[in-house]
Amino acid sequence: QIHLVESGGGLVQAGASLRLSCAASGDSFSYPGRAWWRQAPGQAREFVAAVDWNAGTKYYSADVQGRFTLSKDNSKSTLYLQMNRLKPEDTAIYYCAAARVPTVWADYGYWGQGTQVTVSS
Repeated sequence: QIHLVESGGGLVQAGASLRLSCAASGDSFSYPGRAWWRQAPGQAREFVAAVDWNAGTKYYSADVQGRFTLSKDNSKSTLYLQMNRLKPEDTAIYYCAAARVPTVWADYGYWGQGTQVTVSS
């Protein structure tokens, strides 16, 4: 199994930036798919961005393309989400997730505890 711990959320004003971190431990090698999802109050969880840890290929939702950037530190097994030009509609709990198959969104079955991001207008 893989264990995921997120950090870096907070309260910011619109237009500001935040960087989220997701540290993995355990059997991380078996789960090359790493992704960020988010869930706003009263809404379903939605895909934000994902990376194939081995290939380095990155995927972004249309809502965040051009504003959010994934990066990773292999030595720390940590995934980062740099969020720029934040909007109030980015307000949500952000979850880190892992999967055996990076591009099968339904395969993301391991989740962190989430970190709150709040963007004020």
